Amino acid sequence: MHSTFSPTVRRRRLARELRRLRESQGLKLSVAAKTADVPQSTLSNIESADARRIKARDIDALVDLYKAPEEVRSALHELARESKEQGWWSSYKDVFGGNAIPDFEAEASMIRTYQCQVIPGLLQTPRYSEAVFRGGRAYSDDEVRRNVDARLQRQHILGRYQPPHFWAVIDEAALRRRLDDPEIMQEQLQHLLNMATRKNVDLQVLPFNAGMHAGLSGSFVLLDFPNPADPCIAYTETATASLFVQDSDSVQRYVTIFSNLNSAALQAPHTTHFIQQIMEQEN
Repeated sequence: MHSTFSPTVRRRRLARELRRLRESQGLKLSVAAKTADVPQSTLSNIESADARRIKARDIDALVDLYKAPEEVRSALHELARESKEQGWWSSYKDVFGGNAIPDFEAEASMIRTYQCQVIPGLLQTPRYSEAVFRGGRAYSDDEVRRNVDARLQRQHILGRYQPPHFWAVIDEAALRRRLDDPEIMQEQLQHLLNMATRKNVDLQVLPFNAGMHAGLSGSFVLLDFPNPADPCIAYTETATASLFVQDSDSVQRYVTIFSNLNSAALQAPHTTHFIQQIMEQEN
């Protein structure tokens, strides 16, 4: 049975709480590890959210050392159990690798993204998504099918009970990129218009006439979570790697960039009209 929450978010929360408890007692990591009889490398991995398997005995020893109340002990054990669960994306390790964006999307309350080359993955139609993966000629037919299937699985979060608020700023270039079959792009643009009518979806187009703008360094995603204990993170991709940015100053820079893009982009009613115009021009 796969979980519908994020094991990684749970692991990060457990790490922050144990670090907070240690620091509240004025203990250095090395001293806490020695006193609780927990290997220092183990405690370091737990506090950095790198530990995949956390022993109940280690949590009990640390809770005793930090003099935390019983309800905290229970909550920490629950977080440790949940951090071991596997989400549906664990079946797609060949697609997502070790850093799975659905792991964070599963628990996000808001997802903000700027996309400069293609339509955001969460808004792609199956045929458009297939065209994206075939475009680089880097995937076999089977790999294309796996990638498209994984992308469609990700999209379920937008239609679930209490879905995240999805806010996308899309560069005009992504809307005008020509495909071998123009019908696929028409279908994709119509899908954007349909999705824009949902209460939890905001779409904005960043037109060419906006000139130079804050997002020239490339596409990115910002993920916010409902629990204040889970800070916002940023996500970006290169040709060879997926990068999660968690440093607060770096994340704030992405937040500022998105705010500037939001200001430069067309607002919702104008975006709808703009997409309709493109559809008429390309038809």
